[in-house]
Amino acid sequence: MAFRDLLGNARLIKDATSVQHGIFDKSASLGHDLIMFDNIVEAPGHRVATNLLTRPRLCEALQIEPEDFIDLLGWAMNNPTEPKIASYGPVMDNQQEVVELSKIPIPHHWREDGGRYMSSSVIIAEYNGIRNMSFHRQLLKDDNHLVARIVPRHLHGFIKEARSNGEEVNVAIINAPDPVVLLAAAMSFDSNIDELTIAASLHEKVHHRPLELVALPNGIEVPSEAEYAMWGRILTTDADEGPYVDITGTVDDIRQQPIIEIDGLMHRNNPIFHALIPAESEHKTLMGLPRAPTIKSAVSEVCECLDVHMTEGGGGWLAAVVKIKVNKEGDGKRAIKAALDGHKSMKMVTIVDEDIDITNPVRVEWAMMTRWQPDTDSIILSNQKGSSLDPSRLDDGNTSKIGIDATIPWGYERSGFKSVQ
Repeated sequence: MAFRDLLGNARLIKDATSVQHGIFDKSASLGHDLIMFDNIVEAPGHRVATNLLTRPRLCEALQIEPEDFIDLLGWAMNNPTEPKIASYGPVMDNQQEVVELSKIPIPHHWREDGGRYMSSSVIIAEYNGIRNMSFHRQLLKDDNHLVARIVPRHLHGFIKEARSNGEEVNVAIINAPDPVVLLAAAMSFDSNIDELTIAASLHEKVHHRPLELVALPNGIEVPSEAEYAMWGRILTTDADEGPYVDITGTVDDIRQQPIIEIDGLMHRNNPIFHALIPAESEHKTLMGLPRAPTIKSAVSEVCECLDVHMTEGGGGWLAAVVKIKVNKEGDGKRAIKAALDGHKSMKMVTIVDEDIDITNPVRVEWAMMTRWQPDTDSIILSNQKGSSLDPSRLDDGNTSKIGIDATIPWGYERSGFKSVQ
């Protein structure tokens, strides 16, 4: 299934819209509803979609029950599948004779941003026989150059090793593949797992057919039904990247980051650019949802874990609510420690019982106020590894963390803690 096949409920905007804040302004005025823009001033013939990847819309589009979504992602992580290689796909229908990135609808959303950014485009890289697929925001520098924020994970390691050998890294950049590909790209692993094999597993499970890849001229294989595919090289030189409104809604710094030179660009007929808005629900879902299975897996090692929700207030990254079934004394605190180990960037986790709607912050706060004693039901950890997304982290990158056990106290009659609402 293609990205465009999931846009049937999108609100169509036919008014002329600019990539310079126009997409953002219209989306904000409509409460960030699912939207398709059909008349982009700077990119005639190209369309733009935004706000698809919220958890409810994903579940509806992929016909998955919300309570099954995390288990599906967890299953795919443990059951990778090789994609199918095809000789041709829709992404190859059009190829720019001369690369002009300024003529595709790369948006400048927030006025605080340093320019036009691709925030939902995925980088697929290969070096020394290892493939990696991951998200890295990309600032439009000129018609054939981008500057990408490369955080210290696997692609960062590729670049470091390549530069030590005086080499460039071959890459592809894709925009608007099937959402299961985006979910797989948002996953992170301690070892060099090929995220495209996770995407292939999800694709077969959800769509009942293989994920097909096609090879670009530089040899990098990409999903055949993506809306856009670019190929090029991560150079041995850096340039300014930033400022950028990140997932927390705060403005990230300007840094020296790697330059990507784009050698070619292809796209589908009547292409649809995915213009994710940073710090809004789509961004938080895409980053946070793939972390939930690792948290659930870790918590399930120590108690019965029912569900995990990465909270909006935590930017879909820094805080979670975990629902467990308490079977023995101490399950809540064991769940706290396991959850924080399951997602090292998390700063706060709240553990609740099975009767609490973990997606409703009012009900979570109610559980805290009626079931939690701060001095005995909290775990506070100092000098922990922090997240670069947390502006309050210490100068050495560390932070403190808190876990809140808001489950019904062990040994008490549970009926006195139940709500009639």
